This record gives sequence, C-alpha cells and structure tokens, in this order.
Amino acid sequence: MMTYLYPSGRFYTYIILCLVTALLLFQFQLSAQVTGGQSTFQFMSLSPSARATGLGGLAITIKDDDLALAALNPGALNKNMHGRLTFQHNFFLSDIQHGYAAYGWAIPKSEFSMQAGIQYMNYGDIQQADAFGNVSGKVKASETAFNVGLSRALGPRLSIGLNAKLGVSTLDVYKASALLADAGILFADSASRFSAALVLRNAGAELNAYANQREDLPLDLQLGISKRLKYLPFRIAIIAHHLQRWNIRYNDPNAPKEDVLLFGSDNAQTGAGDNVIDNFFRHLIFNGEFLFGRNEGFRLRFGYNHLRKQELSVQNYRSLAGFSAGLGLRISRFRIDFGYAAYHLAGGVVHMGISTNLRDFF
Repeated sequence: MMTYLYPSGRFYTYIILCLVTALLLFQFQLSAQVTGGQSTFQFMSLSPSARATGLGGLAITIKDDDLALAALNPGALNKNMHGRLTFQHNFFLSDIQHGYAAYGWAIPKSEFSMQAGIQYMNYGDIQQADAFGNVSGKVKASETAFNVGLSRALGPRLSIGLNAKLGVSTLDVYKASALLADAGILFADSASRFSAALVLRNAGAELNAYANQREDLPLDLQLGISKRLKYLPFRIAIIAHHLQRWNIRYNDPNAPKEDVLLFGSDNAQTGAGDNVIDNFFRHLIFNGEFLFGRNEGFRLRFGYNHLRKQELSVQNYRSLAGFSAGLGLRISRFRIDFGYAAYHLAGGVVHMGISTNLRDFF
C-alpha cells in the first residue's frame, strides 16, 4: 500500500514567505516603484469589487464568501467560495468601462482553494488625427488581465495565497504585456473578531513594452487590521498601502502654501511636521461596514482614502473626493453590491456587482 507524505503547514508558510521576499527583492532590483500615475498597467491597482469600492478601494482583511475580495488578497480565498461566481462592473470616469469576473472552487480532499478571473478596462473609441488636427478615424484602446489564484489554509485562523496575472494592453495596432504576481497572508480569529493581513500586489515585470521602453508596474505593499465589535454588528478597518515607499506626496511648485490635512480640514500655515503627518495619512484608508440581519443579508459600508482626497481635491473648493459608500443586499440566491467613490468635483465612479453560488442551482 502506497503512503503519501504531505508537507506540513510550516513548510508552505516558509515557501510563501520566500516567494514574497524574492518578489520584493526582484522588483526593487528592477527599479524603484513610484506612485501618482508613473506606472503602466495602472488599471490592475483599481478596485475589482463594488464592495471594496465602497470601503475606500481596499478590503484585504475580510474572510467570507465574497470571491471578488480574493483578487485583492489571495490569502482571503477559502472553501466558502467553492462554486462561487461573481461579476463586477465599474462605470468609471469619462465613460470608461472597468470590470472583473471570477469563479472559485475548492480542491477536493485538500486544504487548497483556487480561483480564475479576468479584469478588463475599455477606454472606448479615441479619435485619430494627424499633426494638423484632421480626424482620420478612431483608435481602440483596452487592457485585460487574466488571473489564476491558489490559497491554502494553515489552520482555522491563518491562510496564505498567491495570484499569478498576465496583463495585456492594446492601443490601436500596438501591444504591451506584463507578468505579475500577488502574495497574501490573512489571519482571522473569529473568537476575538480580529483580522490582520499582509499583501504584496502587482510585483513583476513587463514582457513586451510600448516602443521597447520598459516602465514601472504598480507595486503595492499593504498591511491591514480590522475588528468586529462585540455588541454591535459593525466592523472597522485600517489599511496601509504603498509601504514600500515612504514619501508619496507630490511636489507641486505651483501649489499655494495652504494645505488640506485629514478629512479636509484647512491649515493655512503648514510646516515640515504637517507635511510628515499628511504623508503618513496618505498611506492609510479607513473604512467600516455594518452587517445586519441573518447571514448578513443587508450591509452598509463607507470609507475614506486620504491619498485620493489630497491628489484629486481642487484648491479652494470643497468636495467629497476621497470619500466612498455602498450597500449590499442578499436577494434569494444572489448577493448584489453597490459602491460609489467620489473622485473629483467632476464626478465619481459607480460600481455594481452580483454574485451567486452555482451549486445552489445544480
């Protein structure tokens, strides 16, 4: 009789940590990543989930049956997502269409779960013109990322996961491609209602570049904690992002001396200390979610993204840039989510999602 020897949970933890370290070292050896639109394949850093959009753009500490959140943290992928199918569509700015679709399943007789998904960005038709402004036609532009994820539970509280992604960008007859990876670790203690997560997103390199000029990818090292209250159906979370780079402020020589600190409060005289505080909070996203009813059938959520607030606010005009909100409903066999995020005085994004479990139909 043949005996199979399976590696222990510590072995898999060691392997994942080695992969995360290797990805970080490889990425930083290629180039120093920057923020503020200085990277290509930026659409892969957008929220793939209407729920996450309502929570400020990130939700890496939640462990339930929401498959779309596994695209943000592969460590959140679990057996409750077996047979789960999700469709998410984002009515982005200026008629740009962005969406995500995925299916998840659990591997029988093992602690592994898998997912496969696709993220897309359609920029619509762009006018093609010559140097004199004569319109000669239209140009198509779009981007697509194919995602395959694998996770393993190391116990009732700890899980680890990896996502491998192939990104393809098309602009008329020109194409670019990149190979990226996400790595995530999630600790979720149901007894204390506390969760913590560490995620490395979008580490990799371009395979083919536009004009043979390789560019940076949107690398993001994230750390999050969340706590569900004992006597109130409410979960609060704080997520830190872009931890691989401390200074993420933008030096605008044309900006006046006034600055906007946390939650839009004005400070007419700012110094070095204020800049440090502002930069610190730019790394943070605050969010909360109310979970009402049996099986959390009704959810209300909100979020605040200080980096978005600072980068997209208009001087001397108050706006809700950086704030977001949303709700979730369970109707029969379907979970429907809605999220809205204010980006600018010119408008925000509307994100909608629907998910179900195919096992309920067969």
